[in-house]
Amino acid sequence: MITTNIETVPGRTIVEHYGIVQGSTIRAKHLGRDFAAGLKNIVGGELRGYTELLKESRDQAFQRMIEQAEELGANAVVNVRFATSSVAAGASEILCYGTAVLVE
Repeated sequence: MITTNIETVPGRTIVEHYGIVQGSTIRAKHLGRDFAAGLKNIVGGELRGYTELLKESRDQAFQRMIEQAEELGANAVVNVRFATSSVAAGASEILCYGTAVLVE
C-alpha cells in the first residue's frame, strides 16, 4: 500500500477514487505512566511513557486506515493526515484519515 501526505503519487496516475478512509483508536492514561510523568514534570525532560503511548496509538490508527482502504480495493492512500482530540478525562482519540485511490 502506497501512502503519502500529498494529493498525488508522483509518477503514478490515479485511475479510481474510493473516498475517505479512516482509522482511529482511543487510549486512556496509565496510572504508572501518570506517576512517572508527574515526577518528570518536577525535573523536566521527555515523558517517554506518553511518547511511546502516542506512537503506538498512531501506528494502530494508521494500520486501521490501511485495512479499510484495502477492503475497498485501493492500492494507495493520498493526503494522509493525523488528528487528536480529548474524548474524556484522561482519554484521547488518535485519528488517521486520507483518500483511498487506485493508481497505475
